Amino acid sequence: MDFASLLHCLAQPRTYGGSRRLRRAMPGLSAMLVSMALAACGGSSDGSGSGSTSTSTSTSTSSNNTNGTPLPSTTASVGDPTAISNNTANQPGNAQTPSPGNTQTNAPGTTQSSTQAALTLSPNGEGASATFTTVAGGVIDKTNAFFQPFGNGRACVSCHQPEAGWSITPENLAARFAATDGLDPVFRTVDGANSPNAAVGTKAEREAAYSMLLTKGLIRVGLPMPRGAEFDLVAVDDPYGFASATEVSLFRRPLPTTNLKFQVAMMWDGRETPIDLSSNILCVRNIQPLNCFISADQSLLSQAGHAVVDHAQSAAGLTAAQARSVVDFEVQQFTTQLVDNAAGRLDALGALSGPQALAGMPFYFGLNDVVAGDYRSGKAFDPQVMTLFSAWAATPPAPPAPGRPPAAKTAEVLARESIARGERLFNGRRFSIAGVAGFNDEIGRDPVQGTCSSCHSTPNVGTHSVPRMMNTGVSAANRR
Repeated sequence: MDFASLLHCLAQPRTYGGSRRLRRAMPGLSAMLVSMALAACGGSSDGSGSGSTSTSTSTSTSSNNTNGTPLPSTTASVGDPTAISNNTANQPGNAQTPSPGNTQTNAPGTTQSSTQAALTLSPNGEGASATFTTVAGGVIDKTNAFFQPFGNGRACVSCHQPEAGWSITPENLAARFAATDGLDPVFRTVDGANSPNAAVGTKAEREAAYSMLLTKGLIRVGLPMPRGAEFDLVAVDDPYGFASATEVSLFRRPLPTTNLKFQVAMMWDGRETPIDLSSNILCVRNIQPLNCFISADQSLLSQAGHAVVDHAQSAAGLTAAQARSVVDFEVQQFTTQLVDNAAGRLDALGALSGPQALAGMPFYFGLNDVVAGDYRSGKAFDPQVMTLFSAWAATPPAPPAPGRPPAAKTAEVLARESIARGERLFNGRRFSIAGVAGFNDEIGRDPVQGTCSSCHSTPNVGTHSVPRMMNTGVSAANRR
């Protein structure tokens, strides 16, 4: 489950036993979720689904990706004196703060080193997001196999664009279509078109053929019915005239290739993380028969190989060295929202957000599991999952000037306090969760009085630490 599912849950409160009080609390909670969403999955912080980051040299000019499309580029270092003012520069414990396109002091809990860590930033609808890479020097290595074209001209980066939150968005795709008349490698009929049989001889035909990609950012994943499926295919409804019982068309946005440290099941349906009958280590507790899985590293290696064959149509596929290179690159990237239009820097005044802080968050299989508790410590599940913004719960106003009345709190301070309230709601606002396959049946109770953290249980991240597939109803026919 991810933040898209959570936001759907909040948008449909009656489905989850929500109440008028929850809806009234939405503004603060929504602000908190916007601030956290990229930490969870590298996804959107604006309405389009684009969480933007960019790779570049240290200049502010454009660079080109492997497809030849210009990428907006901004790179800055932690400690950069160039300021983005968020009115905290002169407050105790804060250095001057940068604006979208520049960064500032080291993240909370870190110390300034002689080699400053570079962040790649890009503006988005809510402010600016940032990517931090753990590789020495903090520079994204664009010579990596991740950026190398294969088969039909695609590279991993074709569908995992740094400036689009390591995924793709309609805005990103529209720009690439316009720049290349729809000939950019991302536009390939194998899965970019609504049907692999679509005509693409003219620009107008390509615009029609790639309409799902252009308007929704969705790739067509053609799959047969899985063996041992717990459902039946009773009908096929494909307006593009291709899908059948032999190959079902599933339209999905590519998942971000960032923050993968916190993933234990790869792909929307977990198909790259199969059960491993030979393992007795990565096993979900309190389930019979025992479900044990391959490691995240094995899953990512498998996914990289399948992607190059299936999406880039490479007959040769990846060598073992190339697959290792791609996976090592992916797990080094961490992306979060770093600047909020209303609240300013999200790592200021004791807040613990930002990609560097995220990279240091602990994670292991079975961390704070909602069903069995913490696999290592043995502690019961703790719903107090999010603590990034607790320091903003009550921000004292600036001291008044001599002879003047106390100043009112600024809009920035009010926005920060709203985020802190949203965090408390996330952890503590209880509501009824009913009829969710993969949750209620695993818990053994229906309904369950839970909180947002019941499903988003990884501390300060919002994933879950064991493979769990939950049917939240987002693909139901009445929501198409």
